Amino acid sequence: MATTLSLGAQLAVNVLDAQSLLAAFGVLGVGIVLFAETGLLIGFFLPGDSLLFTAGLLCAGSGRHGVHLALGPLLVAAAVGALAGSQCGYLIGRKAGGALLARSRSPRLHEGAQHAEELLERYGHAKAIVLARFIPVVRTVLNPMAGALRVPLRTFTVWQVAGGLLWSLGLILAGYALGSSVPNIDAYLLPMIAVIVVLSLIPLALELLRSRRTAKEGARG
Repeated sequence: MATTLSLGAQLAVNVLDAQSLLAAFGVLGVGIVLFAETGLLIGFFLPGDSLLFTAGLLCAGSGRHGVHLALGPLLVAAAVGALAGSQCGYLIGRKAGGALLARSRSPRLHEGAQHAEELLERYGHAKAIVLARFIPVVRTVLNPMAGALRVPLRTFTVWQVAGGLLWSLGLILAGYALGSSVPNIDAYLLPMIAVIVVLSLIPLALELLRSRRTAKEGARG
């Protein structure tokens, strides 16, 4: 009976809420979510940034919200999920080309694909692969786009590993550092998550504004 109740609680998890995901699945959930967000197009809506930062906070917190994570296993799970997911997305894109993206009816996903292609053209492979990690949706679609555009496997692997570790471990350690320096950080957990969600959307908003400004200038010309 207890097992059934536990399974029911996990099935009722809110996949858009970082705290809900961590409460239901813990460290393992972090790895799974990062793999899905960076490796599968269907995972573009998952809360990678807020999940990582919140997980770091919970490593330093008292567990008063019912969740306390171990930092070491969390860092390993996050790194494995982020790196394996990106590599998987690249291989899918290399094999299937743009077919999977073409079948999607999500405007947000297609916008992300457009920004991913612009990043690759504007900044080159190395810089674009690293920068994409910090832009929601773009970090999902850039990997298959890189595969479809035949970015060299070695180049992609080296820079996705560098960007993936910087993104995943950096956000976790930032959350952990804040949680360790602020007493009773658990009391501010929900406001902190809200702030991280807003901050994670800033790069995408800036990129959208830049694209619209460029389009307007092109129309005037």
